[in-house]
Amino acid sequence: LDSYNLGVYNGEWSGNGDVVETVNPATGEVLGAVQQASAKDLEHTLQCATKASKMWREVPAPKRGEIVRQMRNALSDKIEPLGRLVSLEMGKILPEGIGEVQEYVDIADYAVGLSRMLNGKVIPSERPGHMMMEMWNPLGVVGVISAFNFPVAVYGWNSALSLVCGNAVVWKGAPTTSLTSVAVTKILAEVLEGNGLPGALCSLATGGADIGNKIAQDKRVNLVSFTGSTNVGRKVGLTVQERFGKSLLELGGNNAIIVHNDADIDLAVRSILFAAVGTAGQRCTTTRRLFLHEDIHDTFIERLLKAYGQIRVGNPLEPGILCGPLHTKAAVAAFEQGIAD
Repeated sequence: LDSYNLGVYNGEWSGNGDVVETVNPATGEVLGAVQQASAKDLEHTLQCATKASKMWREVPAPKRGEIVRQMRNALSDKIEPLGRLVSLEMGKILPEGIGEVQEYVDIADYAVGLSRMLNGKVIPSERPGHMMMEMWNPLGVVGVISAFNFPVAVYGWNSALSLVCGNAVVWKGAPTTSLTSVAVTKILAEVLEGNGLPGALCSLATGGADIGNKIAQDKRVNLVSFTGSTNVGRKVGLTVQERFGKSLLELGGNNAIIVHNDADIDLAVRSILFAAVGTAGQRCTTTRRLFLHEDIHDTFIERLLKAYGQIRVGNPLEPGILCGPLHTKAAVAAFEQGIAD
């Protein structure tokens, strides 16, 4: 490719790491490329974010809420093209791609309300003429390591709340959805710069496991929010704990739905179908097991198979398609191995 996007933002765009191509999983075509962060880029970004957090914590919470409100509107204005990019790069169907950006918009609404409700307590003291006051302080810098399956929403949930609470955010998205990370950051950067605020409040350092490891190890990152596999999450949790940092882990599940003999079968079939087929089964919350009461077992399986038979699999941007592609060739191999096992 002749041109590529810069994948590091800390008030300025740069990138000195590897150039990584991202691919449309439905067609295999190369969509674009992003130059990822080098170790030096991350170091500079963490310095910028730490500096920005010291200024941001002094901004009154309702004013921080006003900035998040503007971010919410900026995202809402671009919900269709951003949702389309999610479908193109991740592979989920278009209504899910748009729905994911809507989740960011919704949590931003919640965060704006929260900006006027960050209350402490006045606590009675056992000493006469005294009272105790509780005041909550920002952590400082929050690192967000997000997964390919929700390339917008997971970052949105973390960053909207972190910002309102007075923290700077450093984001490392999945390398296979780097274009989405760049697009989201450009939307947020415009709001920050338009308000004369340091762009480093919403820093981006695209990259692979090496960048993720460095974020987990760095003492300047007060909380690491990691979304991904249980195996990697266990390592991240231990690394952060070693330096007595805080971690927030959202890992894989092995989720079951229980259907009793007095259940609404129509509702259950629809729920299970969506819970298993949505995002082509690539969610932390995907349904993987069913416990069916023996009285309804046979009828239920028959109805579920019939429902599965009506699902159209194909290009996620086409109307009427309910199931897009798996995200990578490795995922396809793992899926086939699972069926064989």
